[in-house]
Amino acid sequence: MTDSEITADLVRELLREQHPDLAGLAIREVPGGWGNQMWRLGDELAVRVQRMDPTPELQLKERRWLPELAPLLPLPVPTPVRCGEPSERYPKHWTVMTWVPGEPLDHSSISRSTHAADALAGLLRALHVEAPAEAPIGSDLGTPLKACADGFDRFLDAVVLDGIADEVRAVWDDAVAAPEWQGPPVWVHGDLHPANVVVADGTLVGIVDFGALCAGDPAWDLAAAWVLLPTGAGSRFFDTYARADQAAIRRARGLAVMKSLFLMLMGQNGDRGLPGGKPHWGPAGRAALERVLNGM
Repeated sequence: MTDSEITADLVRELLREQHPDLAGLAIREVPGGWGNQMWRLGDELAVRVQRMDPTPELQLKERRWLPELAPLLPLPVPTPVRCGEPSERYPKHWTVMTWVPGEPLDHSSISRSTHAADALAGLLRALHVEAPAEAPIGSDLGTPLKACADGFDRFLDAVVLDGIADEVRAVWDDAVAAPEWQGPPVWVHGDLHPANVVVADGTLVGIVDFGALCAGDPAWDLAAAWVLLPTGAGSRFFDTYARADQAAIRRARGLAVMKSLFLMLMGQNGDRGLPGGKPHWGPAGRAALERVLNGM
């Protein structure tokens, strides 16, 4: 079965087979998504269908941990409520989750920057607690930065930077040289970029897509101060978060550069019509990179 055959009719058939009490709700596709395709189910739910992800690991991870983490967080996050198992009709996993109201930041903007900075800091203070021994460990996300050097180099080589490559490289090198995280591994979202946060009324109101959730260095999430927040809001974020020392800020700044390059690369790929490219991510990545290089 190809991705193009994942339709509203298929989703309804899967619900009829495994959760018939939900099959009568309205179903409509949610644009975007890569590893998983989202379908809105009624007003309060969504169906997350495994698509490009080669294994069900990410969905199973969300099923396992989000019910425990969601009650601890001050902002809404999607929480699994029903499990859809592979079947003859569709041989992959799917999950019914709560819907987080609002618009993804890559299709909206933040105008209440102080409120958004406080909201993001509050959420990360709640999330960044010591993870249990059985928490997933990321193969790349959440790890020391030196383990990501090859990925950074690929992004830097692929993105058109108009004469600032040396400056970008210097930020990354400083981050790699910073002392590594010495505390216990904490819960890390790991993939905070504009498509994975939800905004409404000009501020941050929710976080989605916890497929990268892992235990590791909180700097991976602190990079969001540059990647997500408008110019001028980063200092407020770190003041409110109040747990990041200078080493963590240096690591976070380097990770923000890498995440910015990734967004810019996805934008370039979209401009070239390549599969998976997202043209509107390019400007977001460029703006984030400028915030890193010019200050918060």
